[in-house]
Amino acid sequence: MDRRRILILDGHPDPEPGRYCHALAAAYAQGAAGAGHVIHRVNLAEMDFPVLASRHDWESETPCPAVLAFQDELAWAEHFVIIYPLWLGETPARLKALFEQAFRPAFAFGGKAAAPGAGRLKGRSVRIIVTMGMPALVYRTVFFAHSLKALKRGILALVGLGPIRDTVLGGIETRADRGALLKRVGAMGARAA
Repeated sequence: MDRRRILILDGHPDPEPGRYCHALAAAYAQGAAGAGHVIHRVNLAEMDFPVLASRHDWESETPCPAVLAFQDELAWAEHFVIIYPLWLGETPARLKALFEQAFRPAFAFGGKAAAPGAGRLKGRSVRIIVTMGMPALVYRTVFFAHSLKALKRGILALVGLGPIRDTVLGGIETRADRGALLKRVGAMGARAA
C-alpha cells in the first residue's frame, strides 16, 4: 500500500476530551500512522476564526491565520477525513463556518469562475464520519441524510474533492459496541479509506 498524506479534521466544536468524535479522530490517526501514512490533525475546537457575514467578505477578504493554515493543510493532503456530530439534523454551525471561510473562491478555484467539481482540490479523496443520537437507518431513510448530502454535493464535490465516502454511526450515546467502532475506524485509517 502506498503511503498517503492524510488530513484529519476533528469537527466537534466542543473541546471536552470525552467527546466520542475526539476518540474516533484519534483511532483513525493511530490506524493510519501504524500503516505508515503521514498524518496531520486539525481540531475545530482549538481554532479561532470569525464567522463570515457577507458575500463581499467571502469573496474579497483575506482569511485569518487559522483559516490560512487550514487551507495549507488541505492543499498538502491527499486524503481528507472529516469527523463530526450531527446537531439538530445538520453539520455543527462552527464546522460549516470553517468550510465557508476555507473554500473561498481565491483558494478553491484560484480566484476564477469554475464549473462545479473543477476546483483546485480535485483528486483528493474524502471520508466523512458522522455520529448521531438517532439510528443511522432513520437518518438515511426518514430524513434522507439531507445534511450529509448537502455537505458532500454542495460543498466538498463543488470544490473538486472526491471520491467522497461516508460512515454514519447512529445511536451513539447508547451503543454497547463503541470500542468495536473505534477499532473499525482505526482499520479505515490503516487503509486510508
